[in-house]
Formats: sequence, C-alpha cells, structure tokens
Amino acid sequence: MTNRREKREFTTDFKEQMVKLFNSGKPRAEIAREYDLTPSALNNWIRRINATGSAKECDNRTPEATELLHLRKETQKLRMENDILTQAALILGQK
Repeated sequence: MTNRREKREFTTDFKEQMVKLFNSGKPRAEIAREYDLTPSALNNWIRRINATGSAKECDNRTPEATELLHLRKETQKLRMENDILTQAALILGQK
C-alpha cells in the first residue's frame, strides 16, 4: 500500500515565506523536510512566485487557459440545462 498524505491547504503568506527562504539561499530539500512539504509543491510555488509574483493559480493562467476554463464551465451549465429541459418535456408530454 502507498502512504498517501492528507490534502492540506496553505495560505498565500506561507507560500511566499517558503519562497523567500529559498531565495535567501536555503536548500529546497531542507525547506521541504523542515516544513513537511512535498518537493513538487515547493517547486510549483517557487516557479509561480518568481515568474509572476503571485502564488495564486488563477493569477498564473494564460489568457487561453482562462478562456478554456470559462468555456468548459459554460458547456457544463448548458448540458445540465438541456438535461433538465429534456426531462421536463418527457414528463409534460405524457399527460
């Protein structure tokens, strides 16, 4: 069996502090071990904050990725509306 971690949420301030530690010269492995972080999470924070100055995922999306997300949400909404109307037509058509 694999040992799975419970998903944890970190504040933006915490993420920024970890990146500051790294930028000040502390090794990634030491930060990850000391604060019980996964190396991939720390690497993502470092990459995002150094590239855009923000740890938030929505601030780091390209315009195309933002539009794609919007279109997927709209498609899902329209499919749900279509399913509801189809069911209503079946129910009302039986009278």
